[in-house]
Amino acid sequence: MSAPADTPWSDVYELSSFLDQLETTGGISVRSLIDELEVDVPVDGVAYHDRGIRVPGYDATFVHEPTGSRGRPAFSVQVDTVGPRNAWAIFDNTLSWDVYLLRADGIAAVAWLSDEEYRIEEADQFPSKRDALAAGRFSFGVFLYGEADWNEQVEMIRRTNSPAYLMGEDGKSIVPNTQSEFYDYVDSTVTEFRTSGAAPDYLGLLELEVTIDR
Repeated sequence: MSAPADTPWSDVYELSSFLDQLETTGGISVRSLIDELEVDVPVDGVAYHDRGIRVPGYDATFVHEPTGSRGRPAFSVQVDTVGPRNAWAIFDNTLSWDVYLLRADGIAAVAWLSDEEYRIEEADQFPSKRDALAAGRFSFGVFLYGEADWNEQVEMIRRTNSPAYLMGEDGKSIVPNTQSEFYDYVDSTVTEFRTSGAAPDYLGLLELEVTIDR
């Protein structure tokens, strides 16, 4: 089963040109990113991670978003979900973000952390972003799975009518049965999630869609 967000990571590799490359190409999928990096990381499936929420998908794609009605540039992450689920998130690209590939025994992830999140939540405990990431301290990421773990993800989410599941700090999964039960767990509404991600402004999350078509 997938690890909790605070898993210690033995290998932290900064993808220093990732957002510049994203602006140039317009879109980068996680699968193509791993292929390009030529690292030994199996990607039979993924799960988008958002502050403990996990949405399993066959792939996830980063997309450069031109400046729109919000008057600021942005980037999004769009998940090719399992079943009739919908999951995407839009992030404020006026913040200073760093993107990393994280690896530990049997698990890997792509994570992104802004200067503001680091300053407010982590700087008093960790001397650098890299140290915070190594300790698993990040709000947003895409976890990468090999075949066995991915099959477990698919089996778990297909048993429910929930758009996602939740991962506790102890590594145990909370799997709601329905969308309404999911939103009861996260103490929000679909509209609040969509318009603000139900997140503090300093996290840089502009919009968040986590729903299922029924």
